Amino acid sequence: MDSSIIQTIAVYALPVLFAITLHEAAHGYVARMYGDNTAMYAGRITLNPLKHIDPVGTILVPIAILVSSSLMGLGAFLFGWAKPVPVNFNNLNNPKKDIRYVAFAGPGANFVMALMWALALKLQFITGLNEPFFEEMAKAGIVVNLVLAALNLLPILPLDGGRILFSLLPSSAAYSFSRTEPYGMIVLIALLMLGILPMFIQPIVTAGLSALTLLFNF
Repeated sequence: MDSSIIQTIAVYALPVLFAITLHEAAHGYVARMYGDNTAMYAGRITLNPLKHIDPVGTILVPIAILVSSSLMGLGAFLFGWAKPVPVNFNNLNNPKKDIRYVAFAGPGANFVMALMWALALKLQFITGLNEPFFEEMAKAGIVVNLVLAALNLLPILPLDGGRILFSLLPSSAAYSFSRTEPYGMIVLIALLMLGILPMFIQPIVTAGLSALTLLFNF
């Protein structure tokens, strides 16, 4: 395997693991706050990435995208998934309302992690460490978390954005919307294959990068 591909994988490995682990753990933690202990009993409110990794979605798919994009000299739209944290929405104190908080917890954790990676990058500049590998890792951490947050906020079930939209709709409309869930991943993959998915995600990523650049004066 080409050394540049190995370096790219090394740069992205830690940010991706943190991004998916904290995203999923946040869902379980907030669900427990609002009355559902399903994730806790399943041992999924943990920072141990092994509990959240999906061999295909977390490892094989992202690596395949990175390798293929490097070989073809193209920019990569990193795509992948983790094992979803089990949540029994019926156990929530107020299911239709509380589901929005549980759903937003994942993207919210990603926004916080993007902020932390940006802070780490700024501290490197301030201290004068100027370590190229860490700089690239911090930049990857910012982008990975913004992309993951934006992807999950799409108003498509079973994504977090779909859950949030469900909680905001009137009951009759929410019920009708819930019936689209079996087709959500098909729609998502179709958008990806058609090259349309980045168009929906880019505005949030661009806004996030602009906000972080303004905040930390990069």
